[in-house]
Amino acid sequence: MSGETTQEAFKNILKVRDDHLPIRFNAAEQPEAFRLAPDCDASWVNGQEISLKDLRNRVEPWLTSLFQSEHLALLIGSGLTHAVHHMAAGKGAAGMGDTTFSSYQDEIANAAKVAAEQAGRKAGNLEDQLRVANELLRGLEILGKDTESEALRKSLVEILDAFSESILQSEKGIAIADEARREQALNTLVTFLMSFASRTGVRDRLNIFTTNYDRLIEAGAELAGLHLLDRFLGNLTPIFRSSRLDLDMHYNPPGIRGEPRYLEGVARYTKLHGSVDWVQTNSDIRRIGLPFGAGSVTPFLNAPGLGNATAHALMIYPNSAKDRETSDYPYVELFRDLASAICRPNSTLVTYGYSFGDEHINRVIRDMLTIPSTHLVVISFDDPLGRIMRTYEELGRASQISLMIGPALADLQRLTENFLPKAAIDKTTYRMSELLKQRWNTAPTQQKASNVDGSNNIPFEDL
Repeated sequence: MSGETTQEAFKNILKVRDDHLPIRFNAAEQPEAFRLAPDCDASWVNGQEISLKDLRNRVEPWLTSLFQSEHLALLIGSGLTHAVHHMAAGKGAAGMGDTTFSSYQDEIANAAKVAAEQAGRKAGNLEDQLRVANELLRGLEILGKDTESEALRKSLVEILDAFSESILQSEKGIAIADEARREQALNTLVTFLMSFASRTGVRDRLNIFTTNYDRLIEAGAELAGLHLLDRFLGNLTPIFRSSRLDLDMHYNPPGIRGEPRYLEGVARYTKLHGSVDWVQTNSDIRRIGLPFGAGSVTPFLNAPGLGNATAHALMIYPNSAKDRETSDYPYVELFRDLASAICRPNSTLVTYGYSFGDEHINRVIRDMLTIPSTHLVVISFDDPLGRIMRTYEELGRASQISLMIGPALADLQRLTENFLPKAAIDKTTYRMSELLKQRWNTAPTQQKASNVDGSNNIPFEDL
């Protein structure tokens, strides 16, 4: 502990149920054992050491109850892609660092840095630079500086093409990984998704939101047999529709006439920042048939009907090939979906791998927590910039927030194996417990009569 603060030394943070304050801990010398920070105290812990079993008994029932809230939403950040990629390939996925423009580099970098600082981030990233570059491009077009605008547009196309290739390279890293490691990673991903999606038929559908541009969630949903409902309609090149009809999937129970029942394994899906396979064609947004882990998006943009689109037409937030009105679309619709899904009574929002670096999303979460019956669960492998804990303090609604931060809690494999509810067997376990409860309560006299010898043996016929 010499020279280290408690925050630096104890990076695992837990706050669930009736914990008044978050507790910090790290791994102890014994396997699957942990040691509390000296200044932390928890009423459910005896002494300063806790075991993995203690953590599971504390966390899993709490998450199980929250996952059966009337409304449940899951917000996934880049942490999920990095976790699955690391499990499959042994390294993290491609990041989203800054880039270099062939023109106006200093002006774009300085403006992006200012924008990042206003959002609470230390340095600008690619999204900040794209936003500034698109605004600058629009300004040059208004001023009639055709030569400068054309040069900047060409630079934007090159940068977006390289960025889309890095996204696809991350997908490819998972697709071509060692078979055993890939299967383990994808099975963990399937378990993760189904822990949220397996909800009872009387509950509202799970809403999945993600800020990622890759198609990892779509790939996991296909493997899990999970049906994703989004705003796209069509088969060849699905088109984005503004009219959000409450389309759903039902089935007719055999031998029963009446209203159809909800089909299990269905979730609503929204990619808040767009996707690497979304392309703007004229006034429409279409999803192209881009294979998972393809080498480049360029060959698939040359298809008839896409109007000779370039990488500048990719719908990657906040990029847009046209004016301000178009750049607000479709993102304004997607963020409206987020607000309408989580800002409701009896709603639970779970974040995984989201670092709270997007103020436009944080604003919606802040509004959600103004409703007393809502709850926020933050699950993250780490908090290197301190944004999660800073946001937790700023929100000021500790009783409505649960925290699971650190590798002991949020490592994807450990999370799915120990803390997330196994929703597929919860109903069976509940029925079994109810059945045993009824049998014990309906035959107490027989049990006492059979145990007059003082033994604890229960007659076979009473089980």
